[in-house]
Amino acid sequence: MLTPAPTAEFDDRFSEPGSSPVSWAEVAGILERAEVFWLSTVRADGRPHVTPIPAVWRRERLHFCTGTQEQKTANLRREPRCILTTGTPALHGGIDVVVEGSAVRVADRAELVELAALWKAKLDWDFEVGDDAFGDADGRTAHVFLLDPSKVLAFGKGPYTQTRFRFPA
Repeated sequence: MLTPAPTAEFDDRFSEPGSSPVSWAEVAGILERAEVFWLSTVRADGRPHVTPIPAVWRRERLHFCTGTQEQKTANLRREPRCILTTGTPALHGGIDVVVEGSAVRVADRAELVELAALWKAKLDWDFEVGDDAFGDADGRTAHVFLLDPSKVLAFGKGPYTQTRFRFPA
């Protein structure tokens, strides 16, 4: 199932005069090409937890995986709302993208097979596909998640712009 096309809202309060919104096609292209994202989750005591993580863009959603014993997994079990960000370290060029939503575990074997192929093609990571998770040669298990987006922010940095994309609930 594809996520319905988002509605774009240009915020001129945080954009340079005469600038225009970033297109969804451009944002989707950034999400597709990016290899590293920053995953933000919340610990049980309310403290934030942020870590770099590879992700793949498939069917208008980001997919990522994390070991079953990792802090990220514990946080997502308790609170699935999270954020993935990507962009450029440049100050005067490029676009930074923030994807907000809820992580949903992917456990369907056929989907996992497709996602493992994407991880291999894009990131040269080999995963074994189990019944409901990824595995590796060392016997570790990783749960796979998709981030069901509720809002995406695109921050242009040359010229400076802010575009919000909202997804239907």
